[in-house]
Amino acid sequence: MKRVLITGGAGFIAHHVINQILNETDWEIISLDRLDFSGNLNRLQDILKDNPERKRVKIVHHDLKAELNSMIENLIGKVEYVLHLAAGSHVDRSIDYPLEFVMDNVVGTCNILNFARKQDRLERFVYFSTDEVFGPAPGNIKYMEMDRYNSTNPYSASKAGGEELCVAFENTYSMPMYITHTMNVFGERQHPEKYIPMCIRRVHHGEKIYIHSDRDKATPGSRHYIDANDVADALLFLLKSNVPTLKDDTGARLQKFNFVGKEEIDNYKLAVTISEIQNRPLVYEFVDFHSSRPGHDLRYALDGSRMANLGWTPKYSFTDRIEQVTNWYLNNNEWLNV
Repeated sequence: MKRVLITGGAGFIAHHVINQILNETDWEIISLDRLDFSGNLNRLQDILKDNPERKRVKIVHHDLKAELNSMIENLIGKVEYVLHLAAGSHVDRSIDYPLEFVMDNVVGTCNILNFARKQDRLERFVYFSTDEVFGPAPGNIKYMEMDRYNSTNPYSASKAGGEELCVAFENTYSMPMYITHTMNVFGERQHPEKYIPMCIRRVHHGEKIYIHSDRDKATPGSRHYIDANDVADALLFLLKSNVPTLKDDTGARLQKFNFVGKEEIDNYKLAVTISEIQNRPLVYEFVDFHSSRPGHDLRYALDGSRMANLGWTPKYSFTDRIEQVTNWYLNNNEWLNV
């Protein structure tokens, strides 16, 4: 039986990954989490309470800003896979407190890498990164895995820093590394500060939604939203597949993969869709966040062709899922008021 360590297991994306692994494998799961404002054990409670396989999940408390001492290492035990999803991810907060994000996303990554390189049966370390390392994508640009980086805020820079540590650990210690980039993820049990649950809550209460736009306040920002279940499915696909090495004439060895949703949607259309689902009026205002506060990019976009060529594409489109997700929040409104 395989054993997998998932950092940030009580976080939004990671708890969906845990659920997918429970349902599709017989692996043992260790969830490592410090349980800050973004980590919530109620997420795990929700997915585990009726699952007869919940005994396969073990929860270990640790803050990755500190090295993993021998007690924590013994609690975790030996693992074949490390999925590193723990991260500080709030762009606004990174602008105010950049050092916090260096500690969480660079120092924290180094500490979990040091743990992983001591594992004598490690088959794969997966570092979960973001589309934001590439910076804004003007026009119809979509970035491929090996394109240049252009971080525009401390959050994305810290994620890029974590990536480079993974590159260094593969080159120095021959560790089996993957890096994934994904775009805006949505689904059940997301923190209400995020755009989709925030829109659901504000439409429900008749409150104004501020929509990120260009300088002329005419063109809203857009994203390729991807369902959290698709992200979990893509991760499992990579772990179970014999992925051919991507040849690189420069000698770079580390493998990178973009997880991309089926469709791009602008944030005004998204808010309109949520208001129509609830049959309530949309109160909104376009706001030029980028001019007033640099670090907010109008458009991000990734190219998903590599994963498609390997045989994986997302199961869900935004339109497939947004009504289900909206109604789930309305029926579980404690997740709109965390």
